[in-house]
Amino acid sequence: MFRTQTCGELRIADINKEVTLAGWVQTVRKFGSITFVDLRDRYGITQLLFSEALNDQLDASPLGREFVLQITGKVHERSNKNKNIPTGDIEILVDHFSVLNKSITPPFTIQDDTDGGDDLRMKYRFLDLRRNAVKKNLELRYAVNRATRDYLHQQGFMDIETPFLIKSTPEGARDFVVPSRMNPGEFYALPQSPQTFKQLLMVSGYDRYYQIVKCFRDEDLRADRQPEFTQIDCEMAFVKQEDILAMFEGLIKYIFKTVKGIEYTEPVARMSWEDAMWQYGNDKPDTRFGMQLLNMKAPAHVFAQKDRSAALVDGAGFGVFDDAETVLAIAVPGCSEYTRKQTDELTEWVKRPQIGMKGLVFIKYNADGSFKSSVDKFYNEDRLKAIAEAAQAKPGDLILILAGTEERTRKAISELRLEMGKRLGMRKDDEFKLLWVLDFPLFEYDEEGNRWVARHHPFTSPKPSDIDTMIGNNPVIENAATYLSHPYANIKANAYDMVLNGNEIGGGSIRIYQKELQQKMFEALGMDAEEQQHKFGFLLGAFEYGAPPHGGIAFGLDRTCAILGGSESIRDFIAFPKNNSGRDIMLDAPATIDNKQLDELQIKIDLK
Repeated sequence: MFRTQTCGELRIADINKEVTLAGWVQTVRKFGSITFVDLRDRYGITQLLFSEALNDQLDASPLGREFVLQITGKVHERSNKNKNIPTGDIEILVDHFSVLNKSITPPFTIQDDTDGGDDLRMKYRFLDLRRNAVKKNLELRYAVNRATRDYLHQQGFMDIETPFLIKSTPEGARDFVVPSRMNPGEFYALPQSPQTFKQLLMVSGYDRYYQIVKCFRDEDLRADRQPEFTQIDCEMAFVKQEDILAMFEGLIKYIFKTVKGIEYTEPVARMSWEDAMWQYGNDKPDTRFGMQLLNMKAPAHVFAQKDRSAALVDGAGFGVFDDAETVLAIAVPGCSEYTRKQTDELTEWVKRPQIGMKGLVFIKYNADGSFKSSVDKFYNEDRLKAIAEAAQAKPGDLILILAGTEERTRKAISELRLEMGKRLGMRKDDEFKLLWVLDFPLFEYDEEGNRWVARHHPFTSPKPSDIDTMIGNNPVIENAATYLSHPYANIKANAYDMVLNGNEIGGGSIRIYQKELQQKMFEALGMDAEEQQHKFGFLLGAFEYGAPPHGGIAFGLDRTCAILGGSESIRDFIAFPKNNSGRDIMLDAPATIDNKQLDELQIKIDLK
């Protein structure tokens, strides 16, 4: 037996117990004729005391960091207790030790405040995983995983695996493809999600399915993306939207309680996609704080029914506003005392390439009720006061205004709002706010192709009230300039996203389950009958055999864990992640394969 206890379990009640421990050497501290060693394993750290009788052995063969060590000894009470670790009241007086394996000097320190950079730690990820900070992340991931399985099991869901080698189907991102040696010239694709399989399982009668499953998308990466990621994938038959929302509110609340000890008792708020875009500038708003948007320009097509308070900025002779497609503002609480240096810094912030604006206008609503702005030349105090009131500003607030094209300005003001919320401490890692976003458009207009594309995926059902509109109209757009008047432009999706702290953590929909409606959706996306049959004939055929009404949702496990763990990057919660170029630095993958493998696959590489 290599050990009788772990390095994290011994306490004061174990005094005088004979134990055997095994682990890695964290630190070695020599004090005259005695030596202290911190021994570490997955469970914790225990201090070892090597007496004078063993020091000759240590002198002859010194211990180094990350040596694998086994010791036998007796538990003693420590004279200098360490209240920062659970085992800090005791130490082991070592009787015997054995070096099970030596280690060369690690390339970085194996501790929370390591001296290793990202690339170095990713190259030696097997060492990075020994650090307590990384271990805690993986423990949290495991806890979320286990809580998910417990909840879904209690609700009657069945865990069913689906294939990884499938047929390439359009789901919004590029597929990773795998050549087939036995079928030369043909390829499998790695699934972007198990979407069609889980729908087929509903047709098969497995009315509550789930799977914690790997998915693959060949897309550009950032902090919250990886080429392979994990979904909590779920589907239910004989349900409507309300059934899905209730079931999976329950799942997330169960995870909060089980993993974080948080009782999330309030109902999850709901917001339409249109109101999210109107009030926050994006479809995954962080509702932990206010600072809602004010649109001060003439109405654009998406929000045609909203009052844009155009009179606030029109007709003052200020070209930046007069010539802009839209003018958007936020009122930042308590910042009217910002200095010129601070407002200049914000101006440079919005000019960064990532934001892409040409400048920033500010209005200071001073504590005494007076106003000072960067556009005093064009707007008198009455106009400034009207803007402040429309923006729901209070004395002491700073109003920040951006102007330009609608899409860019909306994205920019949304990012500026989040940045100010962060600077003012309104986006706290230990505060969690859930939100359902509903009533998305079913279609988006692709200007380049002058055609419709699915906002979610082609299996999403329209709202029941819009089904007749979809079936009864030709999806072809005759003239790009008039696409807004097409009946398809106003069709709403029977879809829903769950948002946590400004991040989409889950999304799903009620699915199409009638063959005629699914064919109509494919037709709207530009697929003729032959292409529909080639790509999705198996699904259309299944719908002829009594497909039930069904719907589902998929949660991003990696992203959910990152938010619960207070991190901006999902990489911190993946054991062996890729870097931002999609490379595994530790394995040096992707890599070339030899000519023999290429010949077997009948593939020729032609790099130009």
